[in-house]
Amino acid sequence: MALADTRHFDRLVDFLKQKRENVTFHDIISLAEVSAQSLQSFFGAMDAKVYRELREIAGYIESMRHEIGALQVNELKDTRIPSAGQELDAIVQATEAATNTIMECAETLMNADAKDPPAYKALVDEKMLLIFEACSFQDITGQRIAKVVETLQHIEERVSRFADVIQAKDIEGFLTESERARAERKQKLILNGPQLAGRGINQAKVDELLS
Repeated sequence: MALADTRHFDRLVDFLKQKRENVTFHDIISLAEVSAQSLQSFFGAMDAKVYRELREIAGYIESMRHEIGALQVNELKDTRIPSAGQELDAIVQATEAATNTIMECAETLMNADAKDPPAYKALVDEKMLLIFEACSFQDITGQRIAKVVETLQHIEERVSRFADVIQAKDIEGFLTESERARAERKQKLILNGPQLAGRGINQAKVDELLS
């Protein structure tokens, strides 16, 4: 506390010592005046501190607004994520169509009669051409996957930056009950799905264990 505040309180103590008895209305007014002078600097310092803290809060809010804007939430929700979903749907459809074509051609050749070599050769040429055409889906699929990966990288960069700015920490547990149910079902039924190379169970070890 400042020296001026100390002097004001000293005056207040001296006043109280002198006026233990016979306190008049004028004494009460004088006491209020001394008290007001004593607290004036205190409240002034408090106002400055509160104002400074409010400025800091306002600056933090403004920074968060900027970072949320940089996150581009609306673009992610309305454009990039739906577009990635459409690309994945197209990949599934193209893969399914190509697989059906290849399987159909293979079954036709396996069931074909090879007693007439010229006719059989013509059939093989026809079906092989269809198989080659069906396999061309791989190029378009690669381009679609590249677009999806680009979207995921775009999201990752912005989410990572936002998390760093706000110093986010992960909350333990599940966000919803449906998320918890899916996780428990996967664990119970061992629904790990296809694994990447070198990360799944080694089939040789499984065979060795069962032998």
